[in-house]
Amino acid sequence: MINVFQGMPWEDNGPGKRKLVDSDSLLVMQISLKPGQAVARHEANSNVHLLILRGSPTVVLNDQKIAAREGDLVPVAFRTPMEILNNSRDDVLFLVWKTPHPDRMKK
Repeated sequence: MINVFQGMPWEDNGPGKRKLVDSDSLLVMQISLKPGQAVARHEANSNVHLLILRGSPTVVLNDQKIAAREGDLVPVAFRTPMEILNNSRDDVLFLVWKTPHPDRMKK
């Protein structure tokens, strides 16, 4: 059993992250962003869902900004250009659900 609110992966030099589930069919990552931090622009390497646990990040999908908030579930299609920004004064914590596991996706 894992408690996502214990042992959170905070980092001073960039996004904190840890794997919570790593199986053939599913990868779940926990990401933490302090104010001013971001997950750099990249393409989604699987079908992705972001579950916002704390804070209000800006999720940028295909250059469209989405103001996410606690409790939001944000779907991201495979190969969608994306980035996640914490432009607030508060910490941001979210889960990244990837299914199937990126290693199983056809490139």
